[in-house]
Amino acid sequence: MAAAAGTLGALTRLCRVLLFLSQFYILSGGESTDIPPYMMKCPSNGLCSRLPADCIECQTNFSCVYGKPATFDCTVKPSVTCVDQDFRSQKNFVINMTCRFCWQLPETEYECSNSTTCMTVSCPRQRYTANCTVRDHVHCLGNRTFPKMLYCNWTGGYKWSTALALSITLGGFGADRFYLGQWREGLGKLFSFGGLGIWTLIDVLLIGVGYVGPADGSLYI
Repeated sequence: MAAAAGTLGALTRLCRVLLFLSQFYILSGGESTDIPPYMMKCPSNGLCSRLPADCIECQTNFSCVYGKPATFDCTVKPSVTCVDQDFRSQKNFVINMTCRFCWQLPETEYECSNSTTCMTVSCPRQRYTANCTVRDHVHCLGNRTFPKMLYCNWTGGYKWSTALALSITLGGFGADRFYLGQWREGLGKLFSFGGLGIWTLIDVLLIGVGYVGPADGSLYI
């Protein structure tokens, strides 16, 4: 019994040593398990011509004419596997796309960051610098991330119908201005009984046509 227990203890220690050595081997770089970040967007064994732009590298066709269809020679990135129309493995292929830079794409083919600090209700209408990124399935020339000046069009969740209803029913007490976040004007209407009715009528017209909006400068929803 003692001999069996001693043998079992020796095997346990040996397993621990082997486990430690295997972990040390992996951490020291002996076996790399890193996956390129772009692999998360690259479907396995799909058609090469339909791979997202992050999965391929294409040579620039300097002879293409802006706005005209053009062909580009492309190669899949390392670790990416794809096939042709006959389901044969492929590395080099040709894609067809319109000759234009990424910043010249239609607005539906890229996504831009939104700003919640610029004033949407102002004259002249304000713009802000947005960072835009081309959608994965769209191919274009140049950088796929670019800055662009856009009009402010964010919303703080204020409803035009609610503001107008408050202006008509409780405008004499400043409820419409309080709802829009304009508490100073709301207090003025409250203590003047809506400017003896004149201010109330004016606000109904101004809110009705959209001239008076939320205090944070956002748009109605």
